[in-house]
Amino acid sequence: MANALTRLLPGKRARRADIGGSRLNSKLGGSTTRWLESTLEVARWERVRAAGRRWAIWGGVLGGVVGVVAFAPAAWLADGLAGASNGRIVLADAQGTIWSGDAVAVLTAGPGSRDARALPGRLAWTLKPSGLGLRLGFTQACCLNGEAVLLIKPGLGRVSTSVQGGSDWLGRWPAAWLSGLGTPWNTLDLGGAMRLATSDLNIDWVQGSWHVTGSAELVLQDVSSRVTTLDRLGSYRLSLRGSTPEAPAILSLQTDDGALQLQGSGTWGQSGIKFTGEATAAEAQRSALDNLLNIIGRRHGDRSIITIG
Repeated sequence: MANALTRLLPGKRARRADIGGSRLNSKLGGSTTRWLESTLEVARWERVRAAGRRWAIWGGVLGGVVGVVAFAPAAWLADGLAGASNGRIVLADAQGTIWSGDAVAVLTAGPGSRDARALPGRLAWTLKPSGLGLRLGFTQACCLNGEAVLLIKPGLGRVSTSVQGGSDWLGRWPAAWLSGLGTPWNTLDLGGAMRLATSDLNIDWVQGSWHVTGSAELVLQDVSSRVTTLDRLGSYRLSLRGSTPEAPAILSLQTDDGALQLQGSGTWGQSGIKFTGEATAAEAQRSALDNLLNIIGRRHGDRSIITIG
């Protein structure tokens, strides 16, 4: 009996040991599983938090860009126009934003020049998206016939601008405004008015070259100058007519009436503006216009030759 118990006890001890080991392993396995689950949860939370930080950063950047674009100061538009015109067209005292603002329109002879002439009142503008481009509208009580509109469409290596506004004429400015451009305009100190009309005018800038279609006409009415004793020189018409983007636009200058006779022709195309004209005086006023003829061109007898480009 004792021997039988002795033989049985080691088996029981083994089973007890197995049961204890299983319980221990079960406890250890449960602890390990809970630890792994906790670690994975922490890692997942860290990934979510990192993703949240990235989205917050991108959201902040996007919000900043939108804010800058929405509230970009009017001075940015003024700087862009001054750069494009080599400092000859200046929007002084620009206020508002690039989307809606106003400024004083000034003509100058370029950077560093002391010559400048401002228009009366303020030029106001609105800029907004239009299709695949932008619509830039201008109003000015003194000088624009309602709203003058530029439709700007950028493309690959090109920018297309169409001019709209004014059923009869687009703008009317004092000729004295040209004095701001410096020599010879400041010497001539012209009087009278300039009136601009356009028809289907479209100007394309393509890889550094200009292409024009449609037409524009600038009429100089009742022009006078301080360098002559005559009260009135005359009225003149400068026309621009483009046919196709490939062909240069045609420039022509003619006299409607007056003692000073102006005529000429030229082109505006890939190589810029090229113009040749001449000025002569009616015989009865030749002596009164002699000094003026010396200023506006190169004298050749009774004629003054005008060359641009």
